[in-house]
Amino acid sequence: MANKILDINNLVTEFISDNNSVKAVNNVSFSIHENEIVGIVGESGSGKSVTSLSAMGLIPSPPGKITNGEILFTKKNGETVNILNLSPKELRNIRGKEMSMIFQEPMTSLNPVFTCGNQVTEALILHEKLSKSEAKIKAIELFKQVELPRPEKIFKQYPHQISGGQKQRVMIAMAISCNPRLLIADEPTTALDVTVQKTILNLMKSIQEETKMGILFITHDLGVIAELADKIVVMYKGEVVEQGFVKDIFNNPQHPYTKGLLACRPPLTVRYSKLPTVPDFMETLENGEIVSKQADVKEYVKSLVLPNSIRVSNHKKLYDQKPVLEIKNLKTYYSLQKNIWGKTTSYVKAVDDVSFDVFPGETLGLIGESGCGKTTTGKSIIQLNEIHDGEIFYKGKDVLKMNKKELMLFRREVQIIFQDPYSSLNPRITIGNAIMEPMKVHRILADDVDRKKRVIELLKTVNLLPEHFNNYPHQFSGGQRQRVCIARTLAMEPKFIICDESVSALDVSVQAQVLNLLNDLKKDFGLTYIFISHDLSVIKYMCDRMVVMNQKGKIEQIGECDEIYKNPQTAYTQSLIDAIPKV
Repeated sequence: MANKILDINNLVTEFISDNNSVKAVNNVSFSIHENEIVGIVGESGSGKSVTSLSAMGLIPSPPGKITNGEILFTKKNGETVNILNLSPKELRNIRGKEMSMIFQEPMTSLNPVFTCGNQVTEALILHEKLSKSEAKIKAIELFKQVELPRPEKIFKQYPHQISGGQKQRVMIAMAISCNPRLLIADEPTTALDVTVQKTILNLMKSIQEETKMGILFITHDLGVIAELADKIVVMYKGEVVEQGFVKDIFNNPQHPYTKGLLACRPPLTVRYSKLPTVPDFMETLENGEIVSKQADVKEYVKSLVLPNSIRVSNHKKLYDQKPVLEIKNLKTYYSLQKNIWGKTTSYVKAVDDVSFDVFPGETLGLIGESGCGKTTTGKSIIQLNEIHDGEIFYKGKDVLKMNKKELMLFRREVQIIFQDPYSSLNPRITIGNAIMEPMKVHRILADDVDRKKRVIELLKTVNLLPEHFNNYPHQFSGGQRQRVCIARTLAMEPKFIICDESVSALDVSVQAQVLNLLNDLKKDFGLTYIFISHDLSVIKYMCDRMVVMNQKGKIEQIGECDEIYKNPQTAYTQSLIDAIPKV
């Protein structure tokens, strides 16, 4: 057995406010050895990130406080220290050099006023005592190691000038710059394309094998853990409910919560009538005991499988109709360079000669990597982007020739749910008023009294409470905020909704609930969807057909989801399928 790097015993981390105490981490114990990857999984609020921040000595005090336990860390020289007993200066000497962390959101973790190179050289100069020139050479070597394109150029660039996947690689380069014994990765691949995610995971695995470091990998995606980790720790409401070797837990989960998490991810081999969710598998009794709701999990999941004959029958009904939306040779270009007279001399072809139809009641998926033009296509349809060329017909009417009044009516009927619910909501406006606001603009209902009643009905429709009307966005979880955005969209009484990466950053269990909700709303309100995602497993579950787009803004393949998954026609489509984590 390799030597232990980190040994956490009976850890309790509390947050105190207004004389109330919440145990975010309660009696947690596990260890990490050299050359070992341990994955922590669980929903938001399960205590994953708080556990990692406790290990790094980064719990803010107040309101946070570690009230029990020990965190034993063995340094490079063999000395074992208790993180909880170290002074701030001693902790600073360990962080970055002995243990480092890749935080969840690279855009907020990187300093926007410093270049990427400066942010990596800072740690090298501080901990490795390198000169500026030596640190620059080392940083560029690290950028090459994490497979960043044009490392010398990115060294001089600022975070906003590079893509999300590239920012994540800069964070990894920074984290491994001083060859730490322990690397903590907190959701490092959340919301990344499956292909970029696979590259990042392969990169971390190769670095770990080369350096023999231990890795604590935090995620809500069990597929990622299945491919990467040696051991798994499952957390629920601040406690460890199950831990062990990945193979053992995946093949024979013991706790109802673990069983629920494993079942929530959309399967690739079959279609479900609805996705299983964690509440389907467990309930909490009044005394706090968690009990299983399913005597036979496999039989329950099997009962959800949708027979192929029903799918074929539904598709025949769909495609016997006339299209509700027709996209013909759509081109949306962005100006890349202008001359001194302001005339554009070169373009980025974000969407290049794209054509497809959408039928009433259909869910059509748009899938591809970041930069392939999925979101631009969605925004172009509702005229949020200037179109270079092409035609768009909605119910036989030319959208590009609509006058202001016609366009306003069109935008009421064709709505969009944006990717980030937090940035889509005004933090200064209660969610009730946020939902009412577009109703006032479009003069839906007679007055605010009727509108408020309608908003409360919509909150109930998306499984929120009437008393949430007066709450602000920051008082909700990510899944709840996404439900607020769905309610605001429904307030317009639309017939066609474009869902732009609307579940990409949600926990797998919350994601399942939102996907089920969208399907229920589709049936109840007779909706048609364009569903934009980089996750092929989600697209395959939600959609009837999919449009695969490549990095040049062009269509690679169009067809029924099941058929494309079984028989991809291009190498690009095959690469998307191959990149999906297999549970």
